[in-house]
Amino acid sequence: MERRDGRRPDQIRPVRIVPNVLDYAEGSCIIECGRTRVLCAASVEDRQPPFLRGTESGWVTAEYAMLPRSTHTRTPREVERGRPTGRTQEIQRLIGRALRGVVDLELLGPRTITIDCDVLQADGGTRTASITGGYVALALAIGRLVEQGAIPHVLRGQVAAVSVGIVGGVPMVDLCYEEDAAAEVDCNIVMTSGGEFVEVQGTAERKPFTRQELESMLALAEAGIAELLAAQRAALGIQA
Repeated sequence: MERRDGRRPDQIRPVRIVPNVLDYAEGSCIIECGRTRVLCAASVEDRQPPFLRGTESGWVTAEYAMLPRSTHTRTPREVERGRPTGRTQEIQRLIGRALRGVVDLELLGPRTITIDCDVLQADGGTRTASITGGYVALALAIGRLVEQGAIPHVLRGQVAAVSVGIVGGVPMVDLCYEEDAAAEVDCNIVMTSGGEFVEVQGTAERKPFTRQELESMLALAEAGIAELLAAQRAALGIQA
């Protein structure tokens, strides 16, 4: 099956991460994965969520939104509905879980870091791009706290995410919108730089998939995430 943009099944879209795009956020970036673009901003607050009060633990959380014209037709702002949709809540929780997976919350101390992920343009993989870009914004914010002497190094590694799926019977990585819509199987994989899984979301959209197919998709995801981790390091100015 020939992909719309001519990529091989094992090839991710071109990735570009531009750090420090906002003047006021403690950490920020724009991540571009093909035609998908997400603005990620980290905000540090000296407060804890209610369930952590009385402890010295910190928290990392996320909010996610799609701008009205990030899609082919206008998507109403969720504030008009009065509350986030189920999809938005699921994605926010996924981003938060992914980022907390590489942060020592006890060393972070009694503060909250919120990562806002706003989709500027959607062409598939917005949640995985939000995780990958969200890590860069988070690392920049934490780096600032470390420079100020407020905390020690609390990051236990990197985290990134990519979509994989089976389209037309072919396992492939980093699905664009058309591929995602046509996929028989759709998965989102979140991994750390240590090779550990934070999340494996796999769904048979049209027909069940085999263990062999799952292993093929995981191998594609691992290779794709290695490239995303390298892009994060480049954006942060970290030598490999």
